[in-house]
Amino acid sequence: MGIKEAIILAGGLGTRLRAAVPDLPKCMAPVNGKPFLTYVINHLQSQGIKHFIFSLGYKSEVITDFLTKEFPSLLFKTTIEDEPLGTGGAVKKACKVAKDKCVLVANGDTLYKIDVEIIAGVHCLSGASCSLTLKPMKNFDRYGVVEVDNHCLIKSFKEKKFYESGLINGGVYALHTHKFLDENLPDKFSFETDYLEKYFQKRRMFGVIQDEYFIDIGIPEDFERAQKELVED
Repeated sequence: MGIKEAIILAGGLGTRLRAAVPDLPKCMAPVNGKPFLTYVINHLQSQGIKHFIFSLGYKSEVITDFLTKEFPSLLFKTTIEDEPLGTGGAVKKACKVAKDKCVLVANGDTLYKIDVEIIAGVHCLSGASCSLTLKPMKNFDRYGVVEVDNHCLIKSFKEKKFYESGLINGGVYALHTHKFLDENLPDKFSFETDYLEKYFQKRRMFGVIQDEYFIDIGIPEDFERAQKELVED
C-alpha cells in the first residue's frame, strides 16, 4: 500500500535566484548552511521513502558529489539530461529506472511537508494514474488553481492570475509508472501542461488536499523566507 520510492526533479538552473545563488543548481541553494535539497530528502525519509531517483541536468556532478558525501547510506540512482527535457521528459526518463509501480514525484526546489501515507492510500485504493497533492492558499497570483469534485477527482485546471483563495498544485504526485509510460508521450514535454492538463478528463486523476508547510525557493523573496523558517530539520 505505501510508497517507498521517490523521483526528485533536480535539474533546474535557478535563473531567478542568480543574484543570491550564483552558478549552482536551484535545489543546491544554501539555506542555513545546507543545500535546500537536504530538507527535501530529510522530510521524505521521515515519511518512509527508502529509495530515491534524482533527475539531474545542469551541474549534475555538484548534486551527485553532495549526495555521496552527505548521505552516504542513501539508496539512490540518477538520470541525467544531456539537454533540458521539460518536467515531463525528466519524469519519463526517471520512471524507466524505477523499481516500484507507484512512485512519489517531487521537486528539489520545493519543500511541501505532506503526509505520504495519505496520498499513497488514496492513489493505491483508487487505481489512479496520477494523484496530486493540493495546497490551500489565499491571495496569490503565482500559481494556477486546481478544482476537484466531491469524490476528489480533478475537475479543472485554471490559469495563473490573482485568486483570493484556491487550491494550488503542490508539485508532489503519486504516479503509476507503467500507466504513465504507456501513454507514449514524447521525450521532451511538460508534465503539468502536456500530461496533467491534457489527460485528467480521460484518466483517473485525484487531488488530495494537504494543508501543510509549503515553500518554493524559485524566487528571491521565498529563498529569503526559507532562511528564517527552515532551521535544523
